Amino acid sequence: MLVKIYPENPNQKEIDKVISVLKDGGLVIYPTDTVYAIGCDALNVRAVEKICQIKGINPQKSDLSIICYDLSNLSEYAKVSNPAFKLMKKNLPGPFTFILPTSSELPKIYKNRKEVGIRIPDNNITRTLVKELGNPILTTSVHDDDDVIEYTTDPELIHEKYENRVDIVIDGGYGGTDASTVVNCTTDDFEIIRQGKGELVY
Repeated sequence: MLVKIYPENPNQKEIDKVISVLKDGGLVIYPTDTVYAIGCDALNVRAVEKICQIKGINPQKSDLSIICYDLSNLSEYAKVSNPAFKLMKKNLPGPFTFILPTSSELPKIYKNRKEVGIRIPDNNITRTLVKELGNPILTTSVHDDDDVIEYTTDPELIHEKYENRVDIVIDGGYGGTDASTVVNCTTDDFEIIRQGKGELVY
């Protein structure tokens, strides 16, 4: 199902539709402030496993990332030092993924890796979904094997490609092509491990 949602003013009826899919363990493709991403309720292990299968990710070997609404309940999902918190506060919401040690609240599927990526995208649709769901959303970008750019930026083409594998594709306008900048904050020697769209402010 393709659902049109406007970032400036997300329609509550359409948001509710997406939330009920997420609560049922469904998979959703949505816009972020970087690229379109595929996600689910991050605390629903079966849904997380489904996404890992679609993307060919081994959760034992890959870092999983989650989207939070803001930094207020971050400590439920990750251990964050004061310097890391200050760095995140300066740069979020924005096109960054901060890698942090996981905390005890996350399901075991994350703990096998001991680290989790935290995103707070500067995108109204995504943050509204997280807020309404009341849980973080697992996020992994929609990459195209053929590198055909339209299949990762045009929601209608994304829908055409993924409609049998996900429950809803949100059309929030054209997506970007640059992924987020990934910053390792597992120690206080912060290190950029992938330079993407965001320019980190220290």
